[in-house]
Amino acid sequence: MSRARCERCLRPSDHCLCALIPALGSRTRVLILQHPSEVNHALNTARLAALGLTNAELQVGEVFEDLALWLSRPGYRACLLFPGEEAVALKAYSADDVSVLLVVPDGTWRKARKLLHLNPLLAALPRVVLTNAPASRYRLRKAPGPEALSTLEAIVHALHTLEPEASFNGLLRPFDALIDGQIAAMGEETFRRNHS
Repeated sequence: MSRARCERCLRPSDHCLCALIPALGSRTRVLILQHPSEVNHALNTARLAALGLTNAELQVGEVFEDLALWLSRPGYRACLLFPGEEAVALKAYSADDVSVLLVVPDGTWRKARKLLHLNPLLAALPRVVLTNAPASRYRLRKAPGPEALSTLEAIVHALHTLEPEASFNGLLRPFDALIDGQIAAMGEETFRRNHS
């Protein structure tokens, strides 16, 4: 028998995070392209980001037939948040900058690279990277390096970089609650043994 779940945040009903999810506006539009293997992941941070930002959308797939349409939003300049040889550091908007459509692949590094391979239009976008990223709060995952962030954390840091006058920290409240809940479910001793 499966547990009842919230259809919005996809968490078990008794662990619903909806009360913690904000509705934050941003000048930047965020398009999250999620690999299908991430949809049912217990820590689906991309979904939390899409739910918490009024100017964001989440699309799931491997090949995105409508990508050209999504990238051609009037008034926005699309760029891909992903490392690469010609990637440039994100910086705050200046007065005359066009707003950014920040495209964020969601999945393991291997799956994200696969999304780029299967969607040449995506791979051809100008790339941007984060600088001075804070340490990850994702205490349940063994990161490939100290600069590795969850999708949600990367989006929050990118928005703070682009729009330093605004605060997007509210997006981290459901994330922190999710992590704390997972640690509580496994028990402190198991957490320390496997993740410290």
